Amino acid sequence: MKKRITALLLALLCLCGTAACGKDNGETAENTAPAGQTDTAPQDGEPAAAQPAEPEEEDNTAAAERYVNNLPLEAQVAQMFFARCPETDAAALAGQYDIGGYILFARDFDGQTRDSVTQTIQSYQDAAATPMLIGVDEEGGTVVRISSNPNLRAAPFRSPQSLYNEGGFTLITSDTKEKDELLASLGVNVNFAPVCDVSTNPADFINARAFGQDAAQTSEYVRTVVSQMVADGTGMVLKHFPGYGSNVDTHTGIAIDERPLDSFRESDFLPFEAGIAAGAQSILVSHNVVNCMDSELPASLSPAVHDILRTELGFDGVIMTDDLIMEAITDYTGGENAAVLAVQAGNDMLVSSDFVTQYNAVLAAVQNGTISEDRIRESAVRVIRWKLDLGLMQAAR
Repeated sequence: MKKRITALLLALLCLCGTAACGKDNGETAENTAPAGQTDTAPQDGEPAAAQPAEPEEEDNTAAAERYVNNLPLEAQVAQMFFARCPETDAAALAGQYDIGGYILFARDFDGQTRDSVTQTIQSYQDAAATPMLIGVDEEGGTVVRISSNPNLRAAPFRSPQSLYNEGGFTLITSDTKEKDELLASLGVNVNFAPVCDVSTNPADFINARAFGQDAAQTSEYVRTVVSQMVADGTGMVLKHFPGYGSNVDTHTGIAIDERPLDSFRESDFLPFEAGIAAGAQSILVSHNVVNCMDSELPASLSPAVHDILRTELGFDGVIMTDDLIMEAITDYTGGENAAVLAVQAGNDMLVSSDFVTQYNAVLAAVQNGTISEDRIRESAVRVIRWKLDLGLMQAAR
């Protein structure tokens, strides 16, 4: 438009007999006066006029802060939940509470077609006042919520170990890209992957889901996957901080990790650090009790563990819990105050299969002064910034 206006003005000047109409070599006015520049070249020996600087792209943190400033407290609290998608009335619930996100499981895809999944997920987005994070565990191998349905993919995605053994990191990269494309085509914008746990022992509970190599190779795996997911615009969740090790399944009870802190720094932290350096947006904290960090609280509820993630590893993205109804948590807290403790520990999002109960517990804790409004706002800003980074929302200027 600027070029057209400039050309018209110069044409008018030419009609008036001025000397502004083009150069002697026959260049058009459009070519001699590109947008953002003057149409008069500096004379020999004259300094070129300074051009206005291009406006710098605003950091999404500021845009997120402005958005959260206009959210009521209730919505800010709801943004902190990555709730398990309910089997009925999911769209209505999303609209009622303005929930931060839904995590979908195999039951949400069983028997569905691409069209039915896409339409259902879109109904959640249409109902929500704030665009939702829609997440799934599509790790490959033993955890394949989407690709286990043959209507959605001809065969389930393979495990990272299987892919690497066949085609190295080249196959890991192409597999990640295919996952990202499939998820995006359905309306899923977050994959709860990659698994960053270092495990070389096939007897470990986590081994089948892990990369199965030492810390250095696992770090390269995480870097490869995160870099591709960033390029594809897919949200990722590194898990399970601070590193699962050989601990038992926390879905069925409390796991106590007796390893010294140095072993984490020399091994388990490395894949997480690689992921952070590659642009990881979220990290999930496990329910293991890690004695060298906090012998009293599960990692997901421990301020000390979150402080290590923030200060020692320098992570400023979204920290989230594993599901708060897993037995490692319910055995520890009785299920009553798990969500409140999780917020106090420093989590920005709570993965919850009991959203309404835990939302009300957190909201009540803010209203009675147990949790400050500033604490809620801090996490809500991180969640909204993540959504802006993923392109789910447009930053208001």
